[in-house]
Amino acid sequence: MKARFPATLTAFLFLSGAAFAQQATVVISPEQETVIREYVVQQQVQPIQPPADVTIEVGATLPDTVELRPLEAPDLEVEYQYVVVDGRTVLVEPDTRKIVHIISD
Repeated sequence: MKARFPATLTAFLFLSGAAFAQQATVVISPEQETVIREYVVQQQVQPIQPPADVTIEVGATLPDTVELRPLEAPDLEVEYQYVVVDGRTVLVEPDTRKIVHIISD
């Protein structure tokens, strides 16, 4: 019985981690990307130059010094903020400031 408990606990922790990873995955459909692109173009947002120590990739966290813009596209059901970097629209989770998706032009 004692030998089973650690194996069961390990399996539970592994599956919990997999479930968490699935929740952290952001899926933006091609239609949503089109809506976001059109919204960003209409807003005429100036691209930013991120700090040298910040890598723009999914999973990276943007510092508080980077000003995020609200994403207020009416046909879009996501609650992210964004910033434009090198012609790419970078979607950011506002609470954690973590990059969740990058849309290339």
